[in-house]
Amino acid sequence: MKVVIAIAPEKYRDEELAEPVAALNSAGIAFDIASTRPGTCTGMLGGKTLAGISFDDVDPKNYKGLIIIGGSGSPAHLWEDDMLTGLARYFHETGKVVAAICLAPVVLARAGILKQKKATVYDSPVAVMEMKKGKAVLVGQPVVTDGRIVTANGPLAAKDFAAAVVKELKDEFW
Repeated sequence: MKVVIAIAPEKYRDEELAEPVAALNSAGIAFDIASTRPGTCTGMLGGKTLAGISFDDVDPKNYKGLIIIGGSGSPAHLWEDDMLTGLARYFHETGKVVAAICLAPVVLARAGILKQKKATVYDSPVAVMEMKKGKAVLVGQPVVTDGRIVTANGPLAAKDFAAAVVKELKDEFW
């Protein structure tokens, strides 16, 4: 089993990446890190991560899930990325796990997969507005799972978000 983790090339939220990576490693789930371009990406707290592939290079047939990391770089680099929203749509339509944390759930809203789905997002006016435009049913909880979609509201929820994602990936019911 393998998943793809999507991050902004700059200003992704470090712990929102670190916690899922730790949980995936602990569960023995392989992953690739992708961004708008391959290469070194920089976190809001100064961390550096190598994106081995670009969103254009992701073949969704090779992955069981998509995890989109938030941070202040999300609006500038992820929200309007057509390739990423297309990937999110494909993963959802084929019954795979789709997860996003912090400001990244807006990508799912823009992909049209949160219509009438329970979800959460970082509490910023613009993000909340985008979620409502996407017809998401906003829930005031740190982590929300609705079907195969997992959303979380920010860095304090990163550990629980990671656990929820791993649980969905390992759920043989699907």
